[in-house]
Formats: sequence, structure tokens, C-alpha cells
Amino acid sequence: MQSGHEQRGRTRRRWCLLGLLWPFALSAQESDTLQTGRELTERFYAGQTDALWDRFNPAMREALGSLQQFADFQQQVAGQLGDEQAVLSENVAPAARYQVYLRQATFEQGPGPIVIQWTVTDADQVAGFFIQPAQAAPSPYTDYQTHARLRLPFRGDWFVYWGGRDVASNYHARARDQRYAYDFLRLEDGRSYRGEGTRNSDYYCFDEPILAPAPGTVLAVENELPDNAPGAMDPLRPLGNHVILDLGQGEYAFFAHFRQGSVAVETGDQVATGDTLGACGNSGNSSEPHLHFHLQDSPQPFGGDGLPAAFMDYRVDGETVERGEPVRGERIRPLAK
Repeated sequence: MQSGHEQRGRTRRRWCLLGLLWPFALSAQESDTLQTGRELTERFYAGQTDALWDRFNPAMREALGSLQQFADFQQQVAGQLGDEQAVLSENVAPAARYQVYLRQATFEQGPGPIVIQWTVTDADQVAGFFIQPAQAAPSPYTDYQTHARLRLPFRGDWFVYWGGRDVASNYHARARDQRYAYDFLRLEDGRSYRGEGTRNSDYYCFDEPILAPAPGTVLAVENELPDNAPGAMDPLRPLGNHVILDLGQGEYAFFAHFRQGSVAVETGDQVATGDTLGACGNSGNSSEPHLHFHLQDSPQPFGGDGLPAAFMDYRVDGETVERGEPVRGERIRPLAK
């Protein structure tokens, strides 16, 4: 089940909604988020779409289309799932200037566990919502071996914010095209930003160079979209400033959320491993500066199937990996050439 705007064929406009979902002791703010998430969920179940619409921020309303379309979506979900039977898990977590509530539950008519997620701003407005099956998207490429000899597309130590083959470790795994996608950022002392995190320049990965992971041809570029303020997103232009590379042998690499004006390549350019593509930014459907990367078997955005992306010669928490797929929670860095 997707939200109303996703029903109208814009399925993946919730691209890269960041959020760490590890269990932890709840602070007062996190406890408030837990109660808010429960309240919003109960209102959705009860069909109180007017009250929910009043809580949606302008970007959410624009993405959903209209109150009537949202109400129609709620009715469709209720008819398909029936009543909630059991709550399997609940988590809350910060994501830049947001708080995220995630719930997994079973329903009397559901196909299996269903995940419900609400994203709430500091002003207590709803900035994101989805409800859909918790299982990863089916893939014909589970045994696929990456042809390109991929190097990590950055220098120094980075953190795997989303990565892995299951939904628990990788938010993107629910989407066919992003089945094996990654989100990378930088952390210091467990935080992705210094100070209050209200400016993009507060974030440790902002403006860091993003590098070509393998030789390829530039197929598409976007470079002029503005960077979001931390905590805001642009769901109508999900990739933001981006680069798409043809790596050959049917492998296409997608890089999203570059800083405005930083993309250093043009369509048709040939790039070598390590060439600078641009700088890490916060454009598109992104709540804080980070790099989104994935491979797929088609150059069409949101089309085709995602491909596993195995990287060569890097270190994970100090241990050398000759070839591997990074997983959420790992600190990784490329080995010196």
C-alpha cells in the first residue's frame, strides 16, 4: 500500500527518507515521538483524515494532491487490510530536524507484516508517511555478481546509514529499483553534524567530493536544483542534483543529492575511477546532506531492477575487505591506491 500520490504513479517520490531505526532508551523527546506516532496511526486507522490533513506540512499536501485523494487512499487501505491484529515492533529515531516513528504490525487481511512510518518536524507537523508491506521487493538478481570493479565513491571514513539486503537494515530494499541501494554520510562522535545542525555546512559530509567508482560514460546530469534546509525535503524532485553513469555490461550507477552547482561532469563525458563527479549535498528528497548510490539494470530513473553493488578493497571498522557489500552501521573507508 502506498500513500495517495504514490497511487497515481509517482511511487518512489519518498526517495531517501533518512532515519536510524536501532532500539535505544527513550529520551523525553523520543517518548513524545512514540506517543505522536501512535496517535497519528490510530487517527489513520479511524479514518480521521481531516485531522491528519491539518497536521501535514505544505510539501506533504502538495505530494498527496488533495484531502479527498488522501481520504480515498485511507479507505482503500482499510478495505485491503482490515483491523490491526498485533504490533510487532515500534521504534523512534532522529533524522536531521525530524523525528521518525516506525511500527510493524499484522492485520486481519494483510499479506504479512506491514510497516507504518511517520516523519514529524520540530514544529509537530507531518513531513512524511507511508504504509506498505515490510518485505523486501522481489529481485531476479539475488545471486548477481557485480561486473564493474567498484571503488567506494569518496575518500576517508564514511558511515553506512542504509545498506544491506533486508528492510531492517535498508529502507530502500522495499523498492524494486533501489533494492540494493546505499545511503552514506559522515559521523563524528556519533553525530552527522556539528552545532545545531540547522545549516547544510554544519554537516560533516556536505561539500565532500563524490568520486566515480569505476570507468564509465555520463548519461544524465542535473546540477541546478537548490539544496534543502536540513529537515526539509523536495519529494517532487527525488533525485535532486544527480549523475547517472553507464558502467558497461548492463550496469548503471545512480548518484543523488549533489550540492547545487557542484556537478563537475557533463552528459557524454568519459570518466575514470576516482574522477570527481561533484560534491555531496542536500538536494531532492533528502532530509540532510548525504550520498545516495545504487546500481540498476536500466538507465531509466525508477525503472528496471536494482543490482547488488559490491565494492573492492576497503576497510570496515579497521578490517580489510577485498570485496563486499557494506551494511548499515559500518564505518568504511577505501584503501589507498
